[in-house]
Amino acid sequence: MNPEPLRILAPDAAGLSDASAILQAGGLVSFPTETVYGLGADARNDTAVAGIYAAKGRPSFNPLIVHLPDQQMAERYCVFNDDARRLAGAFWPGALTLVLPLKADAVVSRLVTAGLDTLAVRVPDHKVARALLEAFNGPVAAPSANPSGRVSPTKAAHVVAGLGDAIDAIVDGGDCPVGLESTIVACGDAPRLLRAGGIPAEAIEACLGAPLVRSADPALPVAPGQLASHYAPQGKVRLNAPYAKEDEVLLGFGPVDAALNLSPSGDLVEAAARLFACLHELDRMGAKSIAVSPIPDHGLGAAINDRLRRAAAPRP
Repeated sequence: MNPEPLRILAPDAAGLSDASAILQAGGLVSFPTETVYGLGADARNDTAVAGIYAAKGRPSFNPLIVHLPDQQMAERYCVFNDDARRLAGAFWPGALTLVLPLKADAVVSRLVTAGLDTLAVRVPDHKVARALLEAFNGPVAAPSANPSGRVSPTKAAHVVAGLGDAIDAIVDGGDCPVGLESTIVACGDAPRLLRAGGIPAEAIEACLGAPLVRSADPALPVAPGQLASHYAPQGKVRLNAPYAKEDEVLLGFGPVDAALNLSPSGDLVEAAARLFACLHELDRMGAKSIAVSPIPDHGLGAAINDRLRRAAAPRP
């Protein structure tokens, strides 16, 4: 628990200067991105990165994403091949994380990579995140700002509720517009989809002109978000449910009678943006058993279903 009171910082020059100073001093700062709120620490500082793991209760073998202000800085830390440069050119800044070989001379805490020889990097497309990264002028390790395995935060209030007594500050930049974590692609000999997310895999494949390899072992994650049980609300989750049983609360999709609805119109973009907020609301409601309507498994629907399958997985 942080002995100092949590600071809520405005997303203005003074607030961002304070946030940068906290990061430089080895503190933990939550900040908004277009996907979800991240929990940031100096990626070069072992103690600061350890603070992320401690605050989140995060498994030590699950790597962290490093956020950077631009591709030029990312190339100081990682080896980019042609595919990586093509994807960065098309989708950065944006909701795409690239897993790339770590340069031999890169100064990054090994806690960030969880002992691997690769680094997950992203340039976010959010004016507050970009301004903070530019002010800090260095690599910021930033997983989602929630207790490990719990629902990711899309509002500053979610961060306060989940981690408020364990971190130093939150830059309150309002709601996250995408509301779903970044897509993760490893750029090796053949680009590999490691996690579905805010950019549909189809768009990435169109950019590459080739299909992504789709395989991953959740027992041996090489990127964030690959643990089998993740993004879980308090209640037990049942998927592809056309209706709720007597003891269940229905999380709907499309024109169904539900306690909460991801998108009454069946809009996958709206559903993605609302997913984590709805899961938080189910926790607030005290839902013990949750039924989830069927959701199409294409485009952003694939990422939504990925999150929901992890939410429904057996708890460790």
